Amino acid sequence: MCGRSIFSTNPQQVTKRLALSVVSLDLATSYNVTPQMHMPVIVANSPNCLDIIRWGLVPSWAKDERAGYRMIGAPAETVAARPAYRAAVRYHRCLVPANGFYERRATGRGKQPYFIHLLDQALFAFAGLYDVWHSPDGSELWTSTIIICEANALMAPIHNRMRVILPRDGEATWLDPQETRAAPVLRLLQPYPSDAMDAYPVSTADNNPRNDGPHLVAARQTDN
Repeated sequence: MCGRSIFSTNPQQVTKRLALSVVSLDLATSYNVTPQMHMPVIVANSPNCLDIIRWGLVPSWAKDERAGYRMIGAPAETVAARPAYRAAVRYHRCLVPANGFYERRATGRGKQPYFIHLLDQALFAFAGLYDVWHSPDGSELWTSTIIICEANALMAPIHNRMRVILPRDGEATWLDPQETRAAPVLRLLQPYPSDAMDAYPVSTADNNPRNDGPHLVAARQTDN
């Protein structure tokens, strides 16, 4: 799974779309959000609130924060059973807002990046989990991961896995802190409908995390 996505919106838009309290944080636009970067997530509160936390889950019981380098994606099929995620899926669910993401297709000339987005929504939410790790000096580190599932028909020719995009009417259920049973929320972890998505090839510039800007999502002509 490619660890790249984009977040390009303003506080008013994200507040209205995701039913948040007033967003006072400085939301930076990024067309190349990469693992270990800090990104916005929404957690349940009254009303919901937005936090900026690091991508790459460090479980509360981890010996050190290096665990986060391996945990950028949590498999939907085993998320309720694996020690790193099973408590988070019951108590620490979050939404990860995005405008799109990148995935790579293997070709005879290397890996071709594709940009994937929704046709009818400029802003949507991945199903995410978060946790809080305490360092030896007592400071808190908040981190998150995005749940992944099998690919839908659109994504399958590009990659056999995809991130779980929640249906809009499932976002409140996913966030609900009163729902601590795994089964009701696991039912939401399905491939998003192919006919509501689009994918097209882009340049390989997103390979470098220092590259950013709208040119990264410009369509590229390719023979494959």
